[in-house]
Amino acid sequence: MAFHASILTLYPEMFPGPLGASLAGEGLRRGLWSLDTHQIRDHGIGRHRNVDDNPAGGGAGMVLRCDVLAAAIDAAVPAEDTRPRLLMSPRGRRLDQALVREFVASEGVVIVCGRFEGVDERVIEGRNLIEVSVGDYILSGGEMAAFVLLDACVRLIPGVMGKVASGQDESFENGLLEYPQYTRPREWEGRGLPEALLSGDHARIAKWRREQAEAITRERRPDLLNPSPPRGKG
Repeated sequence: MAFHASILTLYPEMFPGPLGASLAGEGLRRGLWSLDTHQIRDHGIGRHRNVDDNPAGGGAGMVLRCDVLAAAIDAAVPAEDTRPRLLMSPRGRRLDQALVREFVASEGVVIVCGRFEGVDERVIEGRNLIEVSVGDYILSGGEMAAFVLLDACVRLIPGVMGKVASGQDESFENGLLEYPQYTRPREWEGRGLPEALLSGDHARIAKWRREQAEAITRERRPDLLNPSPPRGKG
């Protein structure tokens, strides 16, 4: 079964957006993966389809109502659907390549895109939403984070990228940042290509690339060499 993504959002017109272009878009048109969107506001309260309310206990901003969001999820996702239900949230587990591969190994994902100050905690618990973060910063809503997560997943779907190796020999796949890449011309502004890459010796090239990857990782992301346990899901 092809990887299938369902998006619950207040702005369905944002999709597929960038996912409809380049390799991801071609894969979408070829049926290698699929995408559907669901308008949360369709399940809003009253004549104006209200979806949010003031935070209990006071405070700034508005909170997405649990009854509204639960109704939207129930309408979009059948009870027997086993896809992970994700909520894009800055307090969630940080998205990494290992988590991306977990999602790709499943039949797809359901992604809830929050807005406002946050989402009522009861619907997170009641609908088993897994909170996922794309970084330690705040976005206006979950839609941009959903694009990041889906792009990371879709490019690993068989047939989307030209070569399987393209998704295996790069940053984060082997616990290291990727080694430097070069191509023609052989000389540019007084800068030449590394001799190892011109040697034709595959063992020497592999050794050089490994050494470069290790050096760059030590300099820029030493945490990858001594990783701490992943953060929880809430």
